[in-house]
Amino acid sequence: MDYFVAPTSIVRRIWGKADTVLFIFAGAAAEFALNKAVDWLYFTGRLPADPLGRLFSTVEYARRIVFADRAGAERAIDSIAAIHAAVEAKRGVAIPAWAYRDVLFLLIAYSIQAFEALERPLSEAEKAEVAETFGRVGQRMGVPNLPATYAAWLVARQQHLAHDLEASPYTTDLYRQYHKHLGGLRYYLLRQAQALVVPPLVRQLLGLGRWSWLPLPLLVYRHTQRLALSQWLRTSLLPTAYRAQILSLDTPPFEMPAVAPRKACPFHRQKVG
Repeated sequence: MDYFVAPTSIVRRIWGKADTVLFIFAGAAAEFALNKAVDWLYFTGRLPADPLGRLFSTVEYARRIVFADRAGAERAIDSIAAIHAAVEAKRGVAIPAWAYRDVLFLLIAYSIQAFEALERPLSEAEKAEVAETFGRVGQRMGVPNLPATYAAWLVARQQHLAHDLEASPYTTDLYRQYHKHLGGLRYYLLRQAQALVVPPLVRQLLGLGRWSWLPLPLLVYRHTQRLALSQWLRTSLLPTAYRAQILSLDTPPFEMPAVAPRKACPFHRQKVG
């Protein structure tokens, strides 16, 4: 069978485990809250109303691209492009091309950072494979001026960090919603996870501190994660309403249900109060 991402790809290993996926979106949730295009997140009001639900809709799309056959992955990518086009038509203005690139850069950066934080260092070839995979997603969506190599992506990534991030009232509101929907303990753990994987500028802008205490417990968890006690601890820390969805991220690709994911767009807008 022809796959968009080869079964032996490191990208499948990264996106095939719930813990890694959660760290990917912890980092992405932090950085995109600072993105200068974050007002698009509020366009329909769905994201601030249900940030965790929007997260899992996005996860469903990403996982289908990574694990589907080529035709299925391309249908998922085309669906994402169509949803964005509809939102642009409603607002009467196009999402900037740099904002599309920024989202792809987030997926590349935090796929690498999350896996390295939880598993092991990636080789340069494996990092290049991650960048190439999400570069192909962007190409299918028609995103212009994408870096052609991992080395070029590293340069573009630094330019993005320097020019496309700022703290704003949207940042404050989005973090208020994270706290509201997660509760105090889980929100604290989210910020610790973010401090572990985000670059220094993002830590500074969000006031995440200069370090995280998570590396030591993660080291212990890495060696005990298959024990019943560790599994119970991980499950107990998950939001009850989304526990089944999070645990299903460990489901082998061939067991994933065939139903289409809910329509969702990572760009929404609502008045910030």
